Amino acid sequence: DHRRFCLFCLSAFRDPMAMERANLLNMAKLSIKGLIESALSFGRTLDSDYPPLQQFFVVMEHCLKHGLKVKKTFLGYNKSLWGPLEMVEKLCPEAGEIAASVRDLPGLKTPLGRARAWLRLALMQKRLADYLRVLITRKDILSDFYESSAVMLEEEGAVIVGLLVGLNVIDANLCVKGEDLDTQVGVIDFSMYLKNDIDDYRSEERNGQIAAILDQKNYVEELNRQLNSTVQGLQGRVDSLEKSNSKLIEELAIAKNNIIKLQEENHQLRTENSVILMKAQQRLEVAKGDASCELDTYKQSRQGLDEMYNEARRQLREECQLRQDVENELVVQVSMKQEMELAMKLLEKDIHEKQDTLIGLRNQLDEVKAINVEMYQKMQTSDDGMKHKNDMIARLEEKTNQITATMRQLEQRLQDAERDRLSAEDGMRRFKQDFANKADSLQKQIAQREKQMLQLETDLKIEREWRQTLQNDLERERETVAQLSAEAQQINALKKEFHRLQDENTQLKGICEEQEQHFICYKSKLYVGSFQGGQVWLKDKDATHCKLCEKEFSISRRKHHCRNCGEIFCNACSDNELPLPASPKPVRVCDTCHALLLQRCSSNTT
Repeated sequence: DHRRFCLFCLSAFRDPMAMERANLLNMAKLSIKGLIESALSFGRTLDSDYPPLQQFFVVMEHCLKHGLKVKKTFLGYNKSLWGPLEMVEKLCPEAGEIAASVRDLPGLKTPLGRARAWLRLALMQKRLADYLRVLITRKDILSDFYESSAVMLEEEGAVIVGLLVGLNVIDANLCVKGEDLDTQVGVIDFSMYLKNDIDDYRSEERNGQIAAILDQKNYVEELNRQLNSTVQGLQGRVDSLEKSNSKLIEELAIAKNNIIKLQEENHQLRTENSVILMKAQQRLEVAKGDASCELDTYKQSRQGLDEMYNEARRQLREECQLRQDVENELVVQVSMKQEMELAMKLLEKDIHEKQDTLIGLRNQLDEVKAINVEMYQKMQTSDDGMKHKNDMIARLEEKTNQITATMRQLEQRLQDAERDRLSAEDGMRRFKQDFANKADSLQKQIAQREKQMLQLETDLKIEREWRQTLQNDLERERETVAQLSAEAQQINALKKEFHRLQDENTQLKGICEEQEQHFICYKSKLYVGSFQGGQVWLKDKDATHCKLCEKEFSISRRKHHCRNCGEIFCNACSDNELPLPASPKPVRVCDTCHALLLQRCSSNTT
């Protein structure tokens, strides 16, 4: 023992995390054991002020904090329990309610407070061991929050989670909303776990009691699970049988309804087919007579219309040719007018240019005059440069003479241009008058031609409309003939379809009669032994009318047996169901038997 203790001390000295895990495991065992014993001896629901419960939450907080990684945030470095506990919501959907209620608590401001509230709510729900078991199985998720040597990642964590299963026998009612969980100091009180010999003896007795209670609880839970599984299996079988029964009933009802609908449709098709044949024959006879008469009238009127149309077309061509000639002359006159306007614009541009050159020459003359004045003044002031100035004056005079000559020439040209412009304006006026006269005469001719053309067009429109109406009538007749031929083809197709439906109807009737005979034989076997001495199961061929309302049976009004008296009734007189001694299920009975059986039942009960 001494050697083992020394080896344990050496290993603990070498690995302090292992020592911490062992201490936390021992504290968890003591706190869980003490809480269960004290709760069983206390004998009622635990509240938040119960000291062993407070110590249990402190120990669980230390176990969950062991080996937590430090995470960097905006406010510094922080260790948070809420991170791994919040992941339980993703792994186990049942924990979503606890996480949502923790987030909605108004007094919680720190992640540590949310983690403490989560532990308390999970204990009240009796699912703390289940949630932590789901969490420790996911080592890949826990490795993001814990170091590799933390309690939650080692075997000690699994042992602690196994010990937490015993807390399911405890009922706790904790008020989390009004409790200050953010500022509580989690310190373990070791004085609660220091016991004497008497306490050891009592603890052994309590351990025996707790073990017996846990065994009984496990046995009851196992029985409950087995009963639930058997109940679910039986419920599934009952549901499947009910579904199959309902499907069979629906299929039988659908088959009966389809047979009745086919019989009704067959009768309607017969009547409609006969009516369609009569109408089609009448329409064909009337249409043939009308078409022959209208074809004769159309052939006679078409010849006269063609002659009138050819004459009107020839006149229209002549008028169009005349109008084309007039339009060509008008285009030539317009082009001549445009050329004259262009010539006038060119003359005006030349006049403006010549006026600009005259203005420039006059400015040059003014400059020369100014130069002469200056030279004259200089000639008076300077006698030495007289000869030179005289030469300059002579030159300038020559230049002035040349300029005056050019000015005279330009003025002469300007006068000639003015004369040409006046003559052009006179010619333009004359041309305008002639053009206006010709345009008026042409306009009058065009107006006359247009009137004639409008009259011809109106006549042509009338002829066209008449011809169009005749063509429309002819097309309508053709359409009616085509419709009648199509209807005749449809009638032939309907005849073929009708013959096919008759064959199918006969086949369906044979199948229906066979099924009815089999069904009647089966019903007779079932119910023939259930009648009393004077009652007989009546055959279908012996009854042609309903016994109650005396209406005749047909395809739409079918025969039904009363399971009590054996007589045959229609559906309206036997639309009742009651259980009989021969069959515990409700079966069809007639109205009289229904009233009689109800009267017997009421008398028996009284």
